[in-house]
Amino acid sequence: MEAHVAIVDCGGANIASLSNALNRLGASSELTNDVRAIRNASHVILPGVGAAADAMQRIEENDLASVITGLEQPVLGICLGMQLLAGSSAEDNVACLGVVPGSVRKLQATLEAPVPNIGWCRVQQTDAHAMFAGIDTDSYFYFVHSFALPAGEYTIATANHSTPFSAAFARHNFIAAQFHPERSAASGARFLKNFLEEAA
Repeated sequence: MEAHVAIVDCGGANIASLSNALNRLGASSELTNDVRAIRNASHVILPGVGAAADAMQRIEENDLASVITGLEQPVLGICLGMQLLAGSSAEDNVACLGVVPGSVRKLQATLEAPVPNIGWCRVQQTDAHAMFAGIDTDSYFYFVHSFALPAGEYTIATANHSTPFSAAFARHNFIAAQFHPERSAASGARFLKNFLEEAA
């Protein structure tokens, strides 16, 4: 069965490149904040470019917080979408969805590691998870972010800035990536393919 992906409309940008990446993998997608469309989708993506407080306000205005946390199909948070699945964010000190514990923190800038962190970083797998099937550890993925979730119980991959941070986590049907798989060449395409094959 062809995957149909609901991309939650929480005010982020860069949706076209994500939709195009999904289409190349044979999946249809729609940008939506409609509860029925989100619940009926085979897969759900919480994308992200922007500020945590603005995104959470949009989620709450559309009564989507409990909808998202109650989903049983595969859910993927990307970049800000990953951060929204944490307990809270130091960006505007906002409470988030709480799928995993922990608070998202601002990256610490150094001469060698400026903020925002923009570009290709190696991702080290810490767990043999199905999301990384066919992807070598230490593969490069593309990042654009100023905040990150520290590594924790559900982390399945890390990357380094001035200190290590959680590059991906998984808890039950919720998966998240701080990197942008839709902009990460072959490794990113395989990551999305692995997501679409979850519950296929």
